[in-house]
Amino acid sequence: MSNPLTILVVDDEPAIRRLLHAGLTRADYRVVEAGSAKETLSAIRIDKPEVVLLDLGLPDRDGLELIPIIKSVGPAVIVVSARDATDQKVAALDLGADDYVSKPFDSEEVLARIRTALRHRLANETAHPIVRCGEIEIDLAGRIVRKSGVEIHLTPKEYGLLAELAKSPGRVVTHAQLLRSVWGPGHESDVEYLRVAARGIRRRLEDDPSQPTLIRNEPGVGYRLILS
Repeated sequence: MSNPLTILVVDDEPAIRRLLHAGLTRADYRVVEAGSAKETLSAIRIDKPEVVLLDLGLPDRDGLELIPIIKSVGPAVIVVSARDATDQKVAALDLGADDYVSKPFDSEEVLARIRTALRHRLANETAHPIVRCGEIEIDLAGRIVRKSGVEIHLTPKEYGLLAELAKSPGRVVTHAQLLRSVWGPGHESDVEYLRVAARGIRRRLEDDPSQPTLIRNEPGVGYRLILS
């Protein structure tokens, strides 16, 4: 039997830690807990978790400050916080968080976000991945997009947007990150460019562009490629 993956739960509320601990243990994860920034950094070093569930409201340090520190070591970071304002979500994602779940949360949703973060880590470790979303296949090495085996032509910007999302499947990628990567520095506020490119992708790839299932808009934050 393989060793279970380790999840670090960071929250200053013992009741939240107990709730997450119970659900994660049932899902066969090894769970480590921390109630402060100091305990978090110690657990990162000693227990080497694959995923960190991070609350932002810690007693000794703002959780946002921990995101780049944790990411520099390697674990995926999923913020689980009562701060649900758009600017807080954008700040966390721009700092490198893999996802953001608002409190109160559904335990099954948290488990799904963990699975997505782990799949993304695996994809990053694989050279020239092919990302599949239902009948859509995105070959990042060959720069080819297929639907049901048929190659679909996208404009350069449409492909660039889709490829950036495919590099982080299931994760929210912020508007600023996408604009910087696809259109270049200085375009971080040109959100209309993203809307136009996303409409073009949906028109070419979706069965019903008015009911998109491939690319989800996270209002005010960014876009997410849906794995199905």
